[in-house]
Amino acid sequence: MMWFQKQLVALCAAATVAATAFAAPPAKDRIADRPNQVRGDEITPEQQKAVELGLAYLAKQQRADGGFGDAAQPNVAITALSGLAFMQNGNLPGRGRYGENVTRAVDFVLNSCQESGLIAADQMQGPMYGHGFAALFLGEVYGMTGDERVKEKLQRAIRLIQKTQNREGGWRYQPAPLDADISVTICQIMALRAARDAGIKVEKTTIDNAVKYVRMCQNPDGGFSYMARQAGAGNSGFARSAAGVSSLYYAGIFEGDEITKGLKYMMNFLPARGGGGGGVGGPEIDGHYWYGHYYAMQAMFLAGGDWWAKWYPAVRDQIIAKQNKTTGAWSGDFTDEYATAMALIILQMPNRYLPVYTGKGPGS
Repeated sequence: MMWFQKQLVALCAAATVAATAFAAPPAKDRIADRPNQVRGDEITPEQQKAVELGLAYLAKQQRADGGFGDAAQPNVAITALSGLAFMQNGNLPGRGRYGENVTRAVDFVLNSCQESGLIAADQMQGPMYGHGFAALFLGEVYGMTGDERVKEKLQRAIRLIQKTQNREGGWRYQPAPLDADISVTICQIMALRAARDAGIKVEKTTIDNAVKYVRMCQNPDGGFSYMARQAGAGNSGFARSAAGVSSLYYAGIFEGDEITKGLKYMMNFLPARGGGGGGVGGPEIDGHYWYGHYYAMQAMFLAGGDWWAKWYPAVRDQIIAKQNKTTGAWSGDFTDEYATAMALIILQMPNRYLPVYTGKGPGS
């Protein structure tokens, strides 16, 4: 594994960040200048075994065309998340134990890119979900490899995101500037962040307007509502709040009452240590367990300090307890492949491999 760590560090250091209209925040506020410190209690033998089983399961599920999904139809979102799960383990296209799986996932996503810039492989309702995850995946791949094939498709995908932002500053299911919700909006913000860190031009106004939208979704209790027009209606939820806090971080807002209040709200859902029980939302949270914890883990990692120290061990233990120890898979929310990819990304956050999740873009 050490060889792959060195390769990843070398690739990140060698990458050149191109000039972009998405201005970097002041140095004192950059996530890269406030790295989450490595702790001694993050990676355990149980965590390592769970990850090994999960990666082996996921690799077996990949289709001949490189995609992941259900038996009938591959899905760009699940394919992108699966690719990110392998990359979180130190694999790159063609490099590492699962390097070939990453290569095939990249090829599937590239083959799903349309002339308009939309990345979609199916007719699912809400293609912007898949588009956001796929563009995030391509952003990470391009930033760490410099693959020109990826660059062209990524640029188109980012232009589509910018063109489809609505008047409030958010995005929703369809690639059109109509309504918006926070769950689709965070997908686009993360894609924009990954692309920007890889040197792709992202307009600052796009990010500024996205921040305005996310702020309109925050309720007085610190949690976030699903849509801006519902703010203040008392309908905060764990998953959407995790997405809201993460949105602010990835858009360049690293401090302030809105961040602190959001983190405090999320702590209501801290699981009991040892894998048992849930927080006030119960073990299944509010119906989006994996989606919520995917963003919550990122928010807590970027918050660092006691937030991370309390959150990761508790969620790690709960997720390990949920794994099928025979197959290596996790279940819930959508398909086993989706749940497994999400679980692996969450569990492997301490690896600190992927720039977007750690806030360290290439060259930072």
